[in-house]
Amino acid sequence: MAKRHVRASVVGVAESDLGVSPPGTTPIDLMAQASIRALDDAGFTLADVDGLFVATAQARFGPMVLAEYLGIAPKVFDGTQVGGSSFMSHLAHALLAIEAGQCEVALIAYGSTQRSVSRSQASPPDFNPYEAPFKPMLPVAAYAMAAGRHMHEFGTTREHLAEVAVAARNWALLNPMAWEKEPLSVQDVLSARMVADPLSVRDCCLVLDGGGAMVVTSRARAARGRKMPVHVLGVGQALGHATIANMPDLTTTVARESGARAFAMAGMRPADVQVLSLYDAFTITPILFLEDLGFCPKGEGGRFVSGGAIGPGGKLPVNTNGGGLSYCHPGMYGLLGMIETVRQIRGECGARQVRGCNVALAHGNGAVLSSQCTAIFGSEDAL
Repeated sequence: MAKRHVRASVVGVAESDLGVSPPGTTPIDLMAQASIRALDDAGFTLADVDGLFVATAQARFGPMVLAEYLGIAPKVFDGTQVGGSSFMSHLAHALLAIEAGQCEVALIAYGSTQRSVSRSQASPPDFNPYEAPFKPMLPVAAYAMAAGRHMHEFGTTREHLAEVAVAARNWALLNPMAWEKEPLSVQDVLSARMVADPLSVRDCCLVLDGGGAMVVTSRARAARGRKMPVHVLGVGQALGHATIANMPDLTTTVARESGARAFAMAGMRPADVQVLSLYDAFTITPILFLEDLGFCPKGEGGRFVSGGAIGPGGKLPVNTNGGGLSYCHPGMYGLLGMIETVRQIRGECGARQVRGCNVALAHGNGAVLSSQCTAIFGSEDAL
């Protein structure tokens, strides 16, 4: 008998084509492409889908337009948009709907053409009368403030930040789907063009087109899928602020709360996790999340990642696909991070596969360290 209650399981995952899309491609095209691939991965069809969860910054009515495009009429739908953590939030909502019997097969999807169109079209910023007069270059300026404060309080260095980028690149070199194909050194990061002190261009994520999809269903239905189901063991959500000027402490995020909720739901602790997917729009974020999720003490994140500790062969594998820094970052990254955790548990990651991965955690971050959502996945052996 299982020791942990399984509310739902992931049975299919897939990306769309990633990188630079052909002219005329829309975000909905990429969502649909990923959705069809994820359903095929699961051994399901569009006719099976009765729950639809969509976030995009390029369409006002994501669930409506994707449902129309795919020709489906879901009983449950959700367009929650809280930035890059939206998809972990969708997963939490899908669990509730499946457990309540409101739907049985939930499709979570995302697509973006952020590289092909200007940033103002792909993700137009909200006007803030308190910050806009100062003309900050957001979001990078906000993350630079967090990085600078962390350096001031805890002695974190630019070399520590660079270690995050180098680890991501080393993982990406093992991933055929990753955008970046050239080695990267700490010195390369330090000598790169400065964008917002202390963050250079190599401390910042890629800007690419792409999307992804995930199929979630009941445990009973999952047993009839094409591949080994990956169980959702815990989810947690937290909101802290909207604008960086209103973040109470630039060195501490509400990932502390989302992580605690996910671990409590899973009946687990950080030591139980073998692989992490941490939102890495900038090199400071994995450092903050390692601390706030409980993998190292507050202030020790920079030293924790040193010496290749989170790269291939390190003590804790982080962002094994190459992350948003070297694999793909199409505007919002959270869904792609969850896809990687599922594949690691399935043992499908080839040269970057982490042996004995039965529990993996994916953490999403939205806006300017504003929304934090955590998801914990496990194999049957983790139960």
